[in-house]
Amino acid sequence: MRERVFFFDVLRCIAALAVVAIHVLAPYRHGLDIIPFDQWFTAVTVNGASRWAVPVFIMITGALMLSDSRPFELGYYLKRRVGKVVVPFLIWSVFYALLSAWNIAGFDFQFSLAVLADLPFQETYYHLGFFYYFIPLYLVVPFLRMFVQQDDNGATYALLGAWFITCGLFLAEIEGIWNTELWLFSGYLLLGYLLFQRVAISPNRLWVSAVIGGGAIAVSVGMVVANSVDLKGYDSGRWFSYNSLNTVVIAATVFYVFRGIAEQVPQSCRTAIVFMSRHSLGIYLLHPLFLWPMKTFAWYQGHPGWLIPMWVLLSVVGSLLLSWVLSLSNKTKWLVP
Repeated sequence: MRERVFFFDVLRCIAALAVVAIHVLAPYRHGLDIIPFDQWFTAVTVNGASRWAVPVFIMITGALMLSDSRPFELGYYLKRRVGKVVVPFLIWSVFYALLSAWNIAGFDFQFSLAVLADLPFQETYYHLGFFYYFIPLYLVVPFLRMFVQQDDNGATYALLGAWFITCGLFLAEIEGIWNTELWLFSGYLLLGYLLFQRVAISPNRLWVSAVIGGGAIAVSVGMVVANSVDLKGYDSGRWFSYNSLNTVVIAATVFYVFRGIAEQVPQSCRTAIVFMSRHSLGIYLLHPLFLWPMKTFAWYQGHPGWLIPMWVLLSVVGSLLLSWVLSLSNKTKWLVP
C-alpha cells in the first residue's frame, strides 16, 4: 500500500469546497442588472477564483497514477480504477435523473425517462458532467504512464509545452483539432505528475507562483466582468473554461503552492482533513441533494457574500456526513468510493 501524501488530502478538501461554491453561486451568474451590481460581482469573483477545482482533481489523479511504478495489470486497472468510478457514476446518474424530475409542481416521470435516454451523451444532473471528461482519461493514463517513465525530462516537457500552446489557442478561440476535450483534459494529468515529481519546492518559487496565480484570477474575473458589462448580460467567453490557459496557470499555482505549504498544517487539524479527503468524491456526488431546496425554492435571496459560504457549509457538512454513513456498510460503501 502506498504511503499517504498529505498535501493531496489538503487539495481534495479545498477543491471539494471550491466545486460546491461554483454550484451554489450558479443562480447569481446571470443576475447582472437584475440584482445589485456588488452582489453579482461577488458571485462572479467567487466563480473566477474557484475554476481551478476540477482541474486540480484531475492533476491529483495524474500525479498518483503516472507515478505508479508497479507493473501494469489490465485486470487490476479495470477493476480497481475504472470500475470503481464508472459503476457509481451510472447508479447516481439514474438517481439524479429521478431527482431532476421533482419540482414545485410535483414529479414528472416522463421528464426522467427523457433525461435517462440522453445519459450516453449528456449528464442527468449538472454536477455529473465531470465524469464525461474524467472517465475517458482512464484510456490515456496507461500510455502517459509508460511515456513519462521512459523519459527523463525532454519529451515530457515538450509535450506539456505543446499542451500549454493549445490551451492558449483555445482561450483565443482559435479552432482546430487541438480543441478535442480528451487532449485538453489529458494535459492536466501530465501537469500534476510533473509538479509532483519533477519540480522542486523553494520559497521564491512559491511566492512567484502565488503572484502569477493571483494575477491570473484577477485578469480572468476582470475580463468576464468587462465583457458582461459591455454586452449587458453575463458572458464569460472562455475565461472561466477548464481548458483555457489562464485556468491552467491558476490550477498549477494552487497545486504547487499547497504542495509547498501543506506540511505547515497543525497536527491537530490533520485527522479532520484526512477524513474529509477520504470522502471528497462522496461530497462531490452527494452535495446537490442539499442544494436541491435552495435551487428549487429559490432560497438564495440576499447577498451572496454570506449566502454562498452558508450554503457551501451546509451542503458540504451534510454530504460529508451522508457519505460517511454510506461508507459504514459493505452494501453501500461502493456508492461513495
